[in-house]
Amino acid sequence: MELVALVILLSIVEYQFFSLKVGMARGKYDIKAPAIAGHEVFDRYYRVHMNTLEQLIVFIPAILVFAYFGNPAYAAGLGAFFLVGRIIYFVSYVKDPTKRGVGFIVGWIPMVLMVLAGLVSVVTQIMR
Repeated sequence: MELVALVILLSIVEYQFFSLKVGMARGKYDIKAPAIAGHEVFDRYYRVHMNTLEQLIVFIPAILVFAYFGNPAYAAGLGAFFLVGRIIYFVSYVKDPTKRGVGFIVGWIPMVLMVLAGLVSVVTQIMR
């Protein structure tokens, strides 16, 4: 479970980094709080940040359930792909939002696999 904890903590560090980048973009493009739009590049940083938050709501429970009831090593491995996908998503979305698809898929597929594997693992435990 140590690897799973590491991956979860790295996902939070990654999210905090995205938060920092939003704050920096806010200053660079002079977007005054509480505004959440106003410059196309700032909007990109903000959307990456919010989309990552939306994904973490599924990712964290999914990795924990699959690790606990299934296989922690596989959960950590899938979680690592999620982290890489988020990095690809971040870089591609900020550069050109139309090219964000690969990063999204690289992160989304392992998350869906963890949800499904977690469901199967829990049901298997219940059926024993």
